[in-house]
Amino acid sequence: MTDTGHGVNQRYIFTIMLNSAQLSRVDLNLLVLFDVVLTERHVARAAERLNLTPSAVSHGLGRLRRLLNDPLFLRRPKGVVPTARALELAEPIHDMLARADRIVASASPFDPATTRRRFTIGAPDGVSLVILGPLLDLLKRAAPGIDISLRLLMPEFRGRADAQVWQSAFADLDARAVDLAVLPISEVPPRFVMRKLYDENFVVVMRKRHPYARNPGLDEFCRMRHVLVSFIGDPHGFVDLLLAKRGLSRRVVLTVPSFMMALSQVAESDLVAAVPRQLVKRYAARFDLVAAELPMLRPPDPLNVVATNAAMMDHGVAWLLERLVECVAPSPEYRDRRRGSRKISAKT
Repeated sequence: MTDTGHGVNQRYIFTIMLNSAQLSRVDLNLLVLFDVVLTERHVARAAERLNLTPSAVSHGLGRLRRLLNDPLFLRRPKGVVPTARALELAEPIHDMLARADRIVASASPFDPATTRRRFTIGAPDGVSLVILGPLLDLLKRAAPGIDISLRLLMPEFRGRADAQVWQSAFADLDARAVDLAVLPISEVPPRFVMRKLYDENFVVVMRKRHPYARNPGLDEFCRMRHVLVSFIGDPHGFVDLLLAKRGLSRRVVLTVPSFMMALSQVAESDLVAAVPRQLVKRYAARFDLVAAELPMLRPPDPLNVVATNAAMMDHGVAWLLERLVECVAPSPEYRDRRRGSRKISAKT
């Protein structure tokens, strides 16, 4: 993962917060005030949101200016504008407040039926399209106050071994930038907990009545025009590596940044694409697509949900992990129960 200014800024804030000479001067409410003023860009509106008087907000800003040694906000006829330093500090301060909120929430008794919390789940594009529907369906019934933020996770190949391409995802988990991550991995370091969701493999997807559907095979596959999902626009993927081992190649006429876009393009053209099987099962009918087996053998990818051991001490995170396993990799009893509930609701 690249070292951005975000990491430097966080270290700067943490230095201020943890320095013993400054600690007695720090009030978490001042950082809340900073965050709201930055959002509103207006002292009176910020005061209304915080249930304070404008003079109290101005006084708090004065304390922050002395603490952080910067004007932070400059007055203008229509409100205030942040200084360059305020913009630089905005993200790490917001992140600190979010972490503090999670700490307080995790210390409170967790009742899924009444809690109001937001959790962040990280997953690759093709995985998130499979897991989100069942999870949101379950949360609507069992925990209506829980909200979900989805964060796109991308492998970082750059010549790394397969076991190392998800190091940035592990870093996000360690930093609690995500509460849970769903990854195509089979092993994790000891500081993580891992639970199996399902095995995933790839199939060739195409529109109905496509010529390839009538005559699938390796040679015909290579003659097809392909669309490849690549967030960075790279026209080479694992399929090309498998073909290269056989001295073969294919033509990728289009790269797109998401699987949903790939399905849309395939549905309206003679293009074909290699996409996850579970994704096709969920969306083939919507796009009027059919699928064939990939003409090269490839072991399936184990999809696992991962959390840190520390995060699992939060009863809310532990509950969400178990529910994700339950709804994405359900037991036969759970499947039967859901089918029954659907039949009942359909009759009513």
